[in-house]
Amino acid sequence: MKISAKSLLQFVIMLGIGLLLIWLIYKQVEPEKERIIPAFKNADYFWVGVSMVVAFLSHFLRAYRWNYLLEPLGHKTTLVNATCHVIIGYFANYGIPRMGEVSRCTLAARYDKVPFEIGFGTVITERIVDTLLFILIFFLTLLLQFEKLIGLANTFIFDKLRAKFGNLSQSPIKLALLIAFVVIVIGALFFLRKRIASMLKGKIGSRVAGMLQGIGSIRKMKRPIQFVLLSLAIWACYFYSLYACFFALEGTAGLGQSACLTLLLFGTFGVIFSPGGIGAYPAILFVILNSTFGVDTASSFALPWLSWTGQFILVVSLGLLCLALLPIINKTKKDNGLSPAIEK
Repeated sequence: MKISAKSLLQFVIMLGIGLLLIWLIYKQVEPEKERIIPAFKNADYFWVGVSMVVAFLSHFLRAYRWNYLLEPLGHKTTLVNATCHVIIGYFANYGIPRMGEVSRCTLAARYDKVPFEIGFGTVITERIVDTLLFILIFFLTLLLQFEKLIGLANTFIFDKLRAKFGNLSQSPIKLALLIAFVVIVIGALFFLRKRIASMLKGKIGSRVAGMLQGIGSIRKMKRPIQFVLLSLAIWACYFYSLYACFFALEGTAGLGQSACLTLLLFGTFGVIFSPGGIGAYPAILFVILNSTFGVDTASSFALPWLSWTGQFILVVSLGLLCLALLPIINKTKKDNGLSPAIEK
């Protein structure tokens, strides 16, 4: 499997940003290290273990759900294979972002005779469904934690914008530059409107159409209700995997499920932002716990790292195990004349 220079550059940049965030947070909490170290030592790792079990269940359910999309297209994976494909996909994402989708479909083509294009199409459909559920979580969080979210927006967006642009009236040069920039952007959009329209009708438009077809393919399933319930169960596992870690620390044990919903929402952005969420996920959760929910610095630092490290250990260990077991399992099937693997 070839890795393009663009993907490698993207990985290096995102990893670098993640490591920078780790360093910045470390410098911020360094004065509290005498309290942070005991927080890790005194944590109840039973709950971290529960978190890892629930996280594994989410991977298993994702693998089980995958066949709901493959079956109407005339294909199917074995449950063991599908689970291995999904876990190896998450493992690959720690290396190159979005490489997990490619590796999962490549393995399905090799061991389950699922054409790569068809497998990749179903994964796109999965991502569309996950995006819709993420939007649902956003509105649910907005409903339950409106004041907290407004506080976050004021602290990290609007207050900073006011501080940056509040003195423009006292600086005519900066104000003129800002107006000129806005005029240039509007002018560029006006002159490029035909090209933008053609792009929407061309490659980008076809991608949007493909996404819409992916959503429409759900209607071909024989059991759409079960698919929706499985999708909700997967996100419930994400939620309770994080929530279980609350009980590992005294400083977070009293936080409610609505707080966990807020952390899940913003933590998802962290996972998208950097490979496997390294740096970004703990940094985002630390800021929200400390500044929004008033959790002490030690617990605010420890909780996201306990959650992230547990997931990392789970995915890496099971990913390596699945890489070793897949050829053995499928060789046995081939020898028995059952579901032979595709040979290179």
